[in-house]
Amino acid sequence: MAIYKYVGRTSKGQMKRGTIDAINKPQAVAKLREQGISPREIKEATGLLYKEVSFGSPVKQQDFVVYCRQFATLLRSGVSIVQATNILSKQTESKGLKKALTLIVDELRTGISFSEAAKKHPKVFPPIFINMVKAGEATGNLDETLDRLAVYFEKQYDIKKKVQSTMAYPAVLLLLTIMVVIFLMVSIVPTFTKMFEDAGAELPTITLFMISVSRILSNWWWAFLIFLVGMFVLFYYFLKNDRNFHYKVHVVLLKFPIFGRLLQKTVIARMSRTLSSLFSSAVPILQSLSIVEKVVGNPVIGKVVLDARDSLENGNRLSVPFAKSWVIPPLVTQMISIGEETGSLDYMLAKIADFYEAEVNRSVDTLKSLIEPIMIVIMAVIVGFVVLSIIVPMFSIYSSY
Repeated sequence: MAIYKYVGRTSKGQMKRGTIDAINKPQAVAKLREQGISPREIKEATGLLYKEVSFGSPVKQQDFVVYCRQFATLLRSGVSIVQATNILSKQTESKGLKKALTLIVDELRTGISFSEAAKKHPKVFPPIFINMVKAGEATGNLDETLDRLAVYFEKQYDIKKKVQSTMAYPAVLLLLTIMVVIFLMVSIVPTFTKMFEDAGAELPTITLFMISVSRILSNWWWAFLIFLVGMFVLFYYFLKNDRNFHYKVHVVLLKFPIFGRLLQKTVIARMSRTLSSLFSSAVPILQSLSIVEKVVGNPVIGKVVLDARDSLENGNRLSVPFAKSWVIPPLVTQMISIGEETGSLDYMLAKIADFYEAEVNRSVDTLKSLIEPIMIVIMAVIVGFVVLSIIVPMFSIYSSY
């Protein structure tokens, strides 16, 4: 929604100024007339206070999947694209999608194609959607293309949620462990430190170490907090602005024990599924590879995809750059090579995606069963180390009496 400033005359002949929310200027005029105001001047408010703030994509992935399914069903039922878009703009619960579809309806009525109209809303419609719809319009199979897109986004959403749920559990346990340790260091250890000093007992190395850490945290906690925030800001800045740093971070993530393999399988599944969907929709192969590089979400594998595109442009085979990359398993390379030779590349890519999606599901289930006991042991060791540093000198104090 945009905000429009207006100057108008009421039904009683009085001048009125104000603002009104609307998707576009014609809708703002229509709303004012419904309120009995005849607008004389109306323009979009451009100040910072009037800007609509949003983070990430304005449309949830599950809402987009439902939209693709409903759009395909309406077209298959004989409803025109303009009517279908108008119907979906009124019934969708997503504000971002509602706004985009309302604007697209106006564009469609001027004779522009749906793919061209959707291209003007890159935050709502991703490149794979726009290009597959464009191919569907050219071949006359738009309803099938939309079904294929719905399946694609459903699979991507399922994998994303499974990986997120697996990562969330250790992250929460780690955060709880850190909070417990900080509480022990700041509140409990100083109490016992005073008792040890009063008793004049000789303290073991483990206790002296904990007392030193406790004093640092108690006296310099603000510096420690500033350091952590500063490191996070610097890391985020370089990750967003330095392509070389961004690439190296993802290399480290892919080589990370256990979780690196899961990330590799997830990205390969996304790459294969995207390429298969684009090829099946008759999108040109070079254009498909450019799209995949943007949506794959990993610069390491994205570079391999770009190398494959350059290889094809130079008259070489698609599988050559994949075979040279350390991040692409031999199975993927062999199946792509077979697909090139037999002319069934889209089918082979779909099979690769099926295999690695199943692998991700199995890995997630295995990790879920292993993470809980591992994290509990780690938490017990860390907290036990702190408690032990307190208990050991207490035994020596009691034995001296």
